[in-house]
Amino acid sequence: MLLDLLRALVRAEGVAVVVVGTVYALGCYLRRWQEEEAYRLLRQKLARAILLGLEFLIAGDIIRTVAVDPTLLNASVLAMIVLIRTFLSTTLQLEVEGRWPWQKRA
Repeated sequence: MLLDLLRALVRAEGVAVVVVGTVYALGCYLRRWQEEEAYRLLRQKLARAILLGLEFLIAGDIIRTVAVDPTLLNASVLAMIVLIRTFLSTTLQLEVEGRWPWQKRA
């Protein structure tokens, strides 16, 4: 019961991070929409919000799988979710920083 509540709170935090980050990114864009770099900055801020939100959502899934309902099916589903979200995180990081995570900074 308590772990279910914790899982729900962590997942809600993930959604809130994405929503607040999106609003923030759009606000920054609207203030600078005429500047040449405005669109690129919007994409970067939005990608950062999505990345952080994904981390919270993965944490919620891990809590559910490990502590709440540890079945082989749930572990398999978690593995697929983590694989997909890792791919998304990697491509978003490439978008934000302009380099792969394993590449050194210029």
